[in-house]
Amino acid sequence: MADTMHPLKKNPSWKGRRGPVVLVIMDGVGYGKYEDGDAVKASRMDYLRKLESESPHTKLKAHGTAVGLPSDADMGNSEVGHNAMGCGRVFAQGAKLVSNAISSGSMFEGEVWKKLVANVKSKGTALHFIGLVSDGNVHSHIDHLKAMIEKAYAEGVKTLRVHALLDGRDVDPTSALDYITPLEKFLAGFSGVDYGIASGGGRMFMTMDRYNADWAMVERGWKAHVLGEGRKFPSATEAIETYRKEVPGVLDQDMHEFVIEKDGKPVGTINDGDSVVYFNFRGDRALEMTAAFETPADGNFPHFDRKRVPSVEYAGMMEYDGDLHIPRQYLVSPPSIDRTMGEYLTKSGVRLLAISETQKYGHVTYFFNGNKLGKFDEKLEDYVEIKSDVVPFEQRPWMKCAEITDKVIEAIKSGKYQHIRLNYPNGDMVGHTGVFNAVVCSMEGMDLQLGRLKAAVDEAGGIMCITADHGNSDDMFEHKKDGSVATNSDGSPKAKTSHSLNPVPAIIYDPEYKGEYDTKLNEGLGISSWPATLMELMGFVPPEDYDKSLLNLK
Repeated sequence: MADTMHPLKKNPSWKGRRGPVVLVIMDGVGYGKYEDGDAVKASRMDYLRKLESESPHTKLKAHGTAVGLPSDADMGNSEVGHNAMGCGRVFAQGAKLVSNAISSGSMFEGEVWKKLVANVKSKGTALHFIGLVSDGNVHSHIDHLKAMIEKAYAEGVKTLRVHALLDGRDVDPTSALDYITPLEKFLAGFSGVDYGIASGGGRMFMTMDRYNADWAMVERGWKAHVLGEGRKFPSATEAIETYRKEVPGVLDQDMHEFVIEKDGKPVGTINDGDSVVYFNFRGDRALEMTAAFETPADGNFPHFDRKRVPSVEYAGMMEYDGDLHIPRQYLVSPPSIDRTMGEYLTKSGVRLLAISETQKYGHVTYFFNGNKLGKFDEKLEDYVEIKSDVVPFEQRPWMKCAEITDKVIEAIKSGKYQHIRLNYPNGDMVGHTGVFNAVVCSMEGMDLQLGRLKAAVDEAGGIMCITADHGNSDDMFEHKKDGSVATNSDGSPKAKTSHSLNPVPAIIYDPEYKGEYDTKLNEGLGISSWPATLMELMGFVPPEDYDKSLLNLK
């Protein structure tokens, strides 16, 4: 590995095309394993099919060990996917880092854990855990929570509260009781202490907003977790069962808040002197609640009236933003990602554009750049964010793909850029709703934009590379072990709202191809092979330690 960054070497035998190399990330679009429930296959995507049939193409891995997760049973996600596509190598990621820190004991030997525990023991106050209670392993893992609870008990913590966010997005959409009821029993099993669930609700209803899209979600979480305001129940299990009866078919992710009370009082408000751990390891949906805790009562916090800001020892599971150092305290250090493609390209004088709408803007910038905010070179890089609509995605399944395309076509025609990367969020954001017809609509809307991009790339003499960060819309129904579709009580297919383990496309559309590389692409690779590939298409020699290119140059 090189110690210092040097500009990329030019390929003496091929300098690339006259137009830009455009990377199109169709977020959440993979190759489905099953015919039933594959909304990509069910969609009329004439442009994508034509581009694929007439261009060099293959399938890439976008989950598990190919993107730095612990095992190939772990689905990929947009953060690790964009990390891999941006840095050209595979780094151990969130879940793996946390699991390693717990199993080795290094988390509990760290200063932050010791400080959190010492704080509550010396003051006789409560230790609180806020986060997603599931084994989805995308934002959190229930095993991490349990390990910390066991350690807190072993170290003499007397009062402990869990503020449980319901998943239903990275796991079965209505599986909350599979996690919550056993967790209640687990907490009740510690003798001589006061441990329990204090509050909770669906992850898309409260607490876990991202990219400043909907601060009302964070406010609802603050009211339930911190202030103890909201609908009261004697237990979390009873809360979930009640909501299920009242709103048949309600998804876990959308469930309203619950506050656990005893003798007419909430059991777990967060107060001065308490310690708080936000135990999600992934940063995008942790930053806003972190700001609510870390901005002092007299500080600039315009998003909602917090009413009361407790003075607590607050820590995140990981550092959620490496540039702004948020949160101030965290339990596990993130991967240190260096020498990303963007840094190399700007060092080599390449003018580039990164663009998406709000929902994935941070992915084509911050995550793509190795979890770094800001630009490597203000003069050479342009970042464009198209504001997302704040409506349920199934109501506007086309999202902003046309507006993104308008800007990209303008950029291609300007002749200013050698490289453009864009993200169409449709397949992921609409895929998470579980509404099959909406996903089909989102795919067909996006396909029309691929046709528009193709025409612009043709005219400019550029290259269009089409891929995805992980699957989702390719797997919209729950399947049983025998491959048959799981059904609801009314016989309808059971919706699947999580990412898939399926491979994703790698299509290289090169209208001015003159035989510089084999049309058969290298196979068995992961999405981390894109940086080396893109560099070669721009006429550069990729760094030696980057993952293998898809191309075999002649």
